[in-house]
Amino acid sequence: MSISNNDILIRVRYALDIKETDMVEIFKLGGIEVTREDVRKMLVKLKNNDHNEADIAENDDIIKCNNNMLESFLNGFIVFKRGKQDPKPGQPDKPAMSVKSTESVNNLILKKLKIALALTSEDIMDILEEVGVRITKGELSALLRKEGHKNYKECGDRYARNFLKGLAVKYRG
Repeated sequence: MSISNNDILIRVRYALDIKETDMVEIFKLGGIEVTREDVRKMLVKLKNNDHNEADIAENDDIIKCNNNMLESFLNGFIVFKRGKQDPKPGQPDKPAMSVKSTESVNNLILKKLKIALALTSEDIMDILEEVGVRITKGELSALLRKEGHKNYKECGDRYARNFLKGLAVKYRG
């Protein structure tokens, strides 16, 4: 069972106790204009896990968070937590979207939240250990690599789910 982008948003919001008004601001910092109502529609928890895309598309009470929206949110969250950085000469103003496939979303979550929360690799290992998941420094390094790198490893849903669960434990007690 893969984790949906909407579910990721719900988990990140819960783990880090982000208010709806802050989520609107974070999306804006990431380059997407949404209203509080839009945010509420993205944060609807679907009751059963075997929902299909057609059910979501037909439901006006739900906005499906696509990969670009999720990446924009994570980029905005980095700016929200760490402040706006001026691009260095020769760098684009906005980072290019890096999500190529749904599998790489999990790697993106690790990378972007690591940056936004100023976490070290040891911090991530501790967060995962807190929820009973052991990962070596080498494995973590492979998950944080750029897609296409020879040592890149795809981050499974188990790591992503447990990382978000561990954040909730760390930040909410």
